[in-house]
Amino acid sequence: MNFKLLQDNLNFLQDLKDLEDLKKKLELYEKFFKSYSKAHNISNFKELEREIIASLKILDFKDLSFAENAIDLGSGAGFPAVFLAIVLKANFTLFEPNPKKASFLSLIKSELELDNLSIIKEKIELHAPKFKARLITSRALMKIPQLITACKGFFDEDSLFVFYKGSSLQSELVGLKDYKIYEFDKRRYCLILGAKLC
Repeated sequence: MNFKLLQDNLNFLQDLKDLEDLKKKLELYEKFFKSYSKAHNISNFKELEREIIASLKILDFKDLSFAENAIDLGSGAGFPAVFLAIVLKANFTLFEPNPKKASFLSLIKSELELDNLSIIKEKIELHAPKFKARLITSRALMKIPQLITACKGFFDEDSLFVFYKGSSLQSELVGLKDYKIYEFDKRRYCLILGAKLC
């Protein structure tokens, strides 16, 4: 794990109190990611550092420490939710219907001692009871209008959506207004307040 690469690209790390704990957890993640991927092919990421930077870069643009609880849709191998959960104090609920990926996330929760993670092995649309999240994240799962629809019942006017998107973002924003976009490398972070959707 090239931790210096993270430090060079993530400004908020300068103010993080326990860098050693973060480094230890990221090294553990890398170890289990590589071994698990060999057997189960959960992701084809070659440069983990770049993916971790993309997951955490939003914290250079927006303070998310307000969130007591958060939801991540289609968590896959844990990008961005696992890494946000390491840094933030919020309780994260990860919705991942794929059994292999959900098992990997459960392994990561245990091995990294992330007590603020809960993994639910189903699509959010099928989950009951509903609960309100202050922060909802998703990376490249589906288009923004469908993501918002899928989250019905899980957000209110105080919720903040953070969508991790690529270059086709603008085409997904037709009909939406009052959003904020931050850019880093090829990643676009689209933030929408629940108040604009309720």
